Amino acid sequence: MKRLLLSAAISAIISTQVSAAPFTVSDIRLNGLQRVSAGSVFAALPLNVGDEIDDQQLADATRSLFRTGFFQDIRLSRDGEVLVVNLVERPSISGIDISGNKAIKKEDLLKGLKQAGLAEGEIFQQATLEGVRNELQRQYVSQGRYSAHIDAKIVEQPRNRVAIKIDIKEGSVASIRNVNIVGNTVYSDEELTGLFELKKKHFTSFFKGDDKYSREKLSGDLERLRSHYLDRGYINMDITSTQVSITPDKKHVYITVNIDEGEQYKIREVKLSGELKVPEEEVEALLLSREGQIFSRKVMTTTSELITRRLGNEGYTFANVSGMPQPHDEDNTVTITYVVDPGKRAYVNRINFRGNTKTRDEVLRREMRQMEGGWASTYLIDQSKVRLERLGHFKEVTVETPAVPGTDDQIDVNFSVEEQPSGSISASIGYAQNAGMILGGSISQNNFMGTGNHVTIGLTRSEYQSQYNFSFVDPYWTVDGVSLGYNAFYRKTNYDKLNYDVSSYAVDSAGAGVTMGYPISEVSRLTFGMSAQSDKIKPGTYPAVEIENFIKSEGKSFTNFKATAGWSKSTLNRGLLPTAGASQSLFLEATVPGSDLKFYRLDYQGQYFKSLWGDHALRFHTQLGYAESYGSTSRLPFYEHYYAGGFDSVRGFRDGTLGPRSTYHKNDPDQDYLPFGGNVLVQGGVEWIFPMPFVKDQRSIRSYAFWDVGNVFDTNCSKEQKQRNETGCDIRAGDLASSAGVGLTWVTAMGPLSFSIGRPIKKPDNSKTQFFQFTLGQTF
Repeated sequence: MKRLLLSAAISAIISTQVSAAPFTVSDIRLNGLQRVSAGSVFAALPLNVGDEIDDQQLADATRSLFRTGFFQDIRLSRDGEVLVVNLVERPSISGIDISGNKAIKKEDLLKGLKQAGLAEGEIFQQATLEGVRNELQRQYVSQGRYSAHIDAKIVEQPRNRVAIKIDIKEGSVASIRNVNIVGNTVYSDEELTGLFELKKKHFTSFFKGDDKYSREKLSGDLERLRSHYLDRGYINMDITSTQVSITPDKKHVYITVNIDEGEQYKIREVKLSGELKVPEEEVEALLLSREGQIFSRKVMTTTSELITRRLGNEGYTFANVSGMPQPHDEDNTVTITYVVDPGKRAYVNRINFRGNTKTRDEVLRREMRQMEGGWASTYLIDQSKVRLERLGHFKEVTVETPAVPGTDDQIDVNFSVEEQPSGSISASIGYAQNAGMILGGSISQNNFMGTGNHVTIGLTRSEYQSQYNFSFVDPYWTVDGVSLGYNAFYRKTNYDKLNYDVSSYAVDSAGAGVTMGYPISEVSRLTFGMSAQSDKIKPGTYPAVEIENFIKSEGKSFTNFKATAGWSKSTLNRGLLPTAGASQSLFLEATVPGSDLKFYRLDYQGQYFKSLWGDHALRFHTQLGYAESYGSTSRLPFYEHYYAGGFDSVRGFRDGTLGPRSTYHKNDPDQDYLPFGGNVLVQGGVEWIFPMPFVKDQRSIRSYAFWDVGNVFDTNCSKEQKQRNETGCDIRAGDLASSAGVGLTWVTAMGPLSFSIGRPIKKPDNSKTQFFQFTLGQTF
């Protein structure tokens, strides 16, 4: 009807303005142009100079100009043999002002308006504005804001311009009063409504917001409901209708879902069809669907994905595997046929990296297991991605494999990385909780100047310790991944001035060493090293009896040469704040012939992550250590003892305060039994990792609840310690300390910053507690 009226109006205009007699156009004159160029008009005008035109051609020309959308009025007239085109342009948009919006960002609204043709500088059309108003209303309704109101006003401005003012009253999201499922007989209402993200209002709704109606969330809930039945054999299940009823005040909704469950089907037969490209027995081993099982769409889809990945490992990146179920209604069975279309084998054209503004390309490229020019392997591409994530340099790594334009057998592999701080400043900078004010600095960088090398430089001076150290590790000393590292240090310590109680003595140490690592698999490596160290003991004014006995037996100055051998394995998904996988390491250190003291130590560390649901996971961790003297050395040097308690041990206890205590000197006026450590370390625990509330990006932050257990024992206690039945002189499970609490780790520009609040569950005699603890630079 609108088109008919427009044609009639145009014909009327032409009939009243232009003579009905045909004429030959000698010239075309345009009047009224402001922003639209004459070229645009002539391009749209189907008439040229020299044409003989009549009424029909004039009508067609007018329609053509209207279709451009540039003009709100067009009048054609004749001046002799000259065709005069009088044009009134539509106004342009000088600006768009949006107010009242909170649920949807202004930037998102402006972006949507621009896509609809409403943006600053564009031609304004009233019909477009009305459509946008309706679309905004629809978006708010989809969020459950039924009372939302959109008011759009046009403000005319000079020079044929208009300003658009959009005032939004969002209203509140309608809450759900009830979710009702009708037609279910196999599964209870509670089980089915439990699948829904949308729920009727309950006591946690204030935090979760799951009682707020959303059309998109309801669609997702209906799909989960459908999948629940399809994964349990009800292939004919159907959602017959869905009703969402709104209360008159538009504040509450009632949801009713009507379903038809149908009958449960079992699998009659499983077939393979198509060109397999790999041995058939290997494909059959991947079939999770078996004859006699209850049909499951999830199992069928997973099987298709497994076969697709297997073909992808052989270079068939574009393979398509579809599970086709054929029901047999007579006996409620189904035949599944997996149709395999391998496509062409794809080869890798280029491997590209994006986002590594600091890290050099070669650091990323040497982690690649997929090579350019070789066939594209899904496994090798995924392995390359995992290796990048394990470096710890990147917050996130994503990979895309687009086809190369113009080919059907080549792809590019594009890795996009988001860098994060990969170094740390030691917690002993500025202020340390247990050491007071500290001067100096200690900087550790795991990606030094983007080279991937690990460099640590320390220059620290505190009330109780002066320390200078340097270490360097090149993880790719050879192209095969053999690592080379070396270090040197000087440390002067006086525990007399430390602000928590340990047995008083001072140790001046200096040393240097070199280590080499050899990869033995994708996830395991061996490490060997040699070092030399000089130690000089300075006993305090009133040294503990055990320290006096050691000095009398062994002396005060020692030069020792140590050899180390280790094995480590890691399948963690990330190098920093992992959430899946496991890691473990075993290291042996021993002094070699030519050393003044003879002793060794054996250490084991392990951790394992177990996924629970969503972003929740459990982390199990343990650390075991055993050290002992051998040969002519009477006992393990006391300054090589293990200590327990503190942030990286048993949280909730002060650093080093667990385990056996020394025997005070007979002239010591304080007569305190101070922590002395031991030669056996046992500690571990479990953490429940959960998302930090109200934080969208969880990649740089971790919140957790923990339970820690552990202690230090000494199998070579002095006679004085044994006489007073010192706790820890015998290894007993009953002497293990334990604690529980909550903690937080946040990856900052200065390194991982960690806090914990813990309370002892079992507190050994004379141990000291600490409710709040923190560290800077600690990662786990």
